[in-house]
Amino acid sequence: MFSIMMLRSTTLRTRGAPVAAGRKPRRVLVSLACAMALSGCVATGTEKGGVKPLYSYPVTDNDTPYSQCLAELADIPADNLPVFSVGEVADKTGQINLDDNGRAISQGISEMVISALFKTRKANLVERLDLRIPLAEMKLAEQKRLDRDIDSYDKLPASDFIVVGALTELNYNISSGGAQLYVKGIGGGIRTVVINVALDLRVVDSRNFAVRYVSTLQKQIYGYEVEANVFRFFGNTLVEFGGGGIRNEPLQLGVRSVAEMAVYQIMTDFLGLESSKSCALYETGHMAAKLEQLAPEEDGVE
Repeated sequence: MFSIMMLRSTTLRTRGAPVAAGRKPRRVLVSLACAMALSGCVATGTEKGGVKPLYSYPVTDNDTPYSQCLAELADIPADNLPVFSVGEVADKTGQINLDDNGRAISQGISEMVISALFKTRKANLVERLDLRIPLAEMKLAEQKRLDRDIDSYDKLPASDFIVVGALTELNYNISSGGAQLYVKGIGGGIRTVVINVALDLRVVDSRNFAVRYVSTLQKQIYGYEVEANVFRFFGNTLVEFGGGGIRNEPLQLGVRSVAEMAVYQIMTDFLGLESSKSCALYETGHMAAKLEQLAPEEDGVE
């Protein structure tokens, strides 16, 4: 919304000659005209057809780099597929985003695991996460309020394995850095930051509730910011021009990535499907080196 302020009828003096305030330089009038022209692009509430919505990018798939690993499993011939059910995979990081008044991490991790299992085409899935609607259907059938009799429901399949777990870590700013350089008011800088998320999944045998397999994974997430600024004095006026850009790896993409890699481990390490070398887990060995550093030194006695 734009507004035009009334010019006061005070008198300005230029080189001793009085000039009325209404005879401002033409650039002021041009600026006001531009503002009035731009105001025509603002919604007024009187458009009969409403405003044309902004629509930019098309809908795409929601794959991660590990989605192709899951898709490769679908090409492996296999019969007698196991039946999986997915329980709660909760956000137990305890992190709350106070700026956005909500959780920092997606609350749909269970759904991410279900989607990852489906991509493999090597698991039969049964619903256990939200049974409210199926159970309500059966209850209505028992009350003869549906056009389907209760006897028409097939015997419900039991699951072989239950997948549960939690997102257990969200560590902010495990590494950050940057640099700035300004010479005579001209310069710029760059800042980087690394955070990480960790996921713990377990596979429970539905027949005896024994934990058959555990996967614990973490992923680091990278972001950077580049900025440039120019400061100049024109008379007594300081003019500043700034520009830059921010590129952050999506946090929730990192969560989905560890969920898909955990499912890939379940299908290969646990169920024994053939794994691909390109999809192998990258092992850093950072913590193994720390153990050697923390080991007590020898007394020098042989």
